[in-house]
Amino acid sequence: MKPRLLIAAALASLLAGCATSPTGRSQLMVVSDAQMSQMGLASFNQMRQQGKFANAPKERAYATCVAKALVSVLPPPWNTQQWEVQIVDDNTANAFALPGGRIGVNQGMFKVASNQDQLAVVLGHELSHVVARHGAERVSDNMAAQAAVTAGSIYAGTRGADAGNVAALLGAGATVGVLLPFSRTQEAEADTLGQRYMAKAGFDPRAAVTLWDKMEKQGGGGTPAFLSTHPAPNKRAQVLGQQAQQLLPVYQQARASGHSPNCKM
Repeated sequence: MKPRLLIAAALASLLAGCATSPTGRSQLMVVSDAQMSQMGLASFNQMRQQGKFANAPKERAYATCVAKALVSVLPPPWNTQQWEVQIVDDNTANAFALPGGRIGVNQGMFKVASNQDQLAVVLGHELSHVVARHGAERVSDNMAAQAAVTAGSIYAGTRGADAGNVAALLGAGATVGVLLPFSRTQEAEADTLGQRYMAKAGFDPRAAVTLWDKMEKQGGGGTPAFLSTHPAPNKRAQVLGQQAQQLLPVYQQARASGHSPNCKM
C-alpha cells in the first residue's frame, strides 16, 4: 500500500470512533466498554494477587456505604452494576474506580476525607471518570497519537526527511498539544459530574471545596494549570463553590425524598 493510502487508512479508522460525554463533549472512542471492563478487572485482580488490599473491615464497610449511595444515582448501566470496594494498603490520600465495577480507596484517604460528604466527593469524582468513559478515551487518544507519529514518520520518509527527528517532534507535540489538555478536561468534567452525583445521592456538594482544599494543603501546594492533569487549585475551588450553590436545591430535594445516607466508620 502506498504511504499516503496507509496514512489515510490509519486516520480513517480513528476518526470513525466518535462519542459524546455526559456533559456533551465530543470524544474519540475506538475501544469498547467490554474491552475496558476486561482491562479494569485484570488490573484490580493483579493488585489483589500482589497483596495490595488491606484487611480493614470498618473502612471497607464505610467506603462501600458511600459508594453504594452514589452508584444508586448513576445512569445505566453503571447503577445496576455490582461494584466491589477494597481498601488499599497505602498511606497516601488517593482513590480510584475502574471499568468493570471496582473501587479502591487508600487508607491514607480517610485521614483527609473526615466525613461521608468529603469521601463522597472523592468517590463521586472517580466514578465519574468511569461513567464518562475517560479510560477508554485516554486509550483512544494514545492510539491516535501513535498513529500520528507513525503517519508522520512514513510521510517524512517519502519526502527525504529524517524520519526519527520528525517522529520525536510529533511525539512531543502529541503529548503536550493533545493528551494533557484532554486529561485536564476530563478532570474538570469528573469534578462537575461527581458533584452532581453526590448531590443527587444526598451528600452535601459544598464538601467538595473543603475536601480539595485539604488535598491541596496536604500536597504542599497545587500544580499550575499549564501542563497539569488537574485544574489549578484556585480555579477549581471557585468552580466547585459556584456549582455547589447551584446544586443545593438538588441536595435538599434528595434528602427530602429519602436519599439520606448515614455512613459512619
